[in-house]
Amino acid sequence: MNQPILAIVVPCYNEEETLPRTIRQLHDLVVRMIREKTICSKSKILFVDDGSTDETWTLIHKESLQNDHVRGLKLARNVGHQNALLAGLFTAKKVSDCVLSIDADLQDDISVIPEFIQKFNEGHEIVYGVRKRRDTDTFFKRKTAETFYKMMKKMGVDLIYNHADFRLMSRRAIQELERFDEVNLFLRGIVPLIGFQSAEVYYERKKRMAGETKYPLKKMLAFAFDGISSFSVTPIRFVLLIGLVSFFVSVLFGTYFLLLKMTGHTQTGWTSLITSIWLIGGLQLIAIGLIGEYIGKIYKETKRRPKYIVDFDPFMFHPSGKTADKEEYSLASGKLTETN
Repeated sequence: MNQPILAIVVPCYNEEETLPRTIRQLHDLVVRMIREKTICSKSKILFVDDGSTDETWTLIHKESLQNDHVRGLKLARNVGHQNALLAGLFTAKKVSDCVLSIDADLQDDISVIPEFIQKFNEGHEIVYGVRKRRDTDTFFKRKTAETFYKMMKKMGVDLIYNHADFRLMSRRAIQELERFDEVNLFLRGIVPLIGFQSAEVYYERKKRMAGETKYPLKKMLAFAFDGISSFSVTPIRFVLLIGLVSFFVSVLFGTYFLLLKMTGHTQTGWTSLITSIWLIGGLQLIAIGLIGEYIGKIYKETKRRPKYIVDFDPFMFHPSGKTADKEEYSLASGKLTETN
């Protein structure tokens, strides 16, 4: 049986409440899979600290010193979930055959991870974790999520329905992912564009056991808009359509009022006039704002700033010739020190 080297990437931002339980459960799973010869003994769990302000990095670092299967990647500042996930994927692919990403709250069911490995061994280079249902979500979140997926599909964006960032990718798939240089990231839309053979694993999503969600309503709406504007120009075309409809309606009304004037039936219409001005003004502001969002994205792309900056890479090489995961890392100074 093929035993691939697996790396599990876990982006973390202020997860000190849930992290001890997450580390324990993932470590137990990796050990069990190694014992059952499902994965290679060199497999690792890589926790990515996305500029946390609590004790998240301290917990990760201490655990990495005691546990051979745990490693920590520290980013210099908070760059957001998608960029932190990318940092973990690009780092982990150096030392693994396949990389699985999962959120730190472990709402995604880790018991199905062996199925991901099975699909990988069958030749699938991308395996998507797909929720069977959304019973654990509130009514509002469930309906808005369903609306988002349907809207994206109508706009021609190839998304996996009810899939988030619980997925496994081969090293080759991640190498192709690195070729996508855009700053405005929406991985759920980018990964299907790679086009390699893929499969789906269905699971039941659990409730969050500790801590707070990192995606409140405001962030969810911003994330959804980023996804739409990064993959489709349909919103701008929709505004153009509204403008055309408004133009033809105004022509019809203009003709109608001209006929009234010619027949002597005109009346003072202050309310209708002001309402029309406000309507057209509002549509113009919406159109300008929407176009501005796209121009802003172009502005970010042209600057070509790095998506993330790594403060500590557990797999980098030290001048001594040793890898960083075999050395101490000072939490105070942020520097490597050789262990005796």
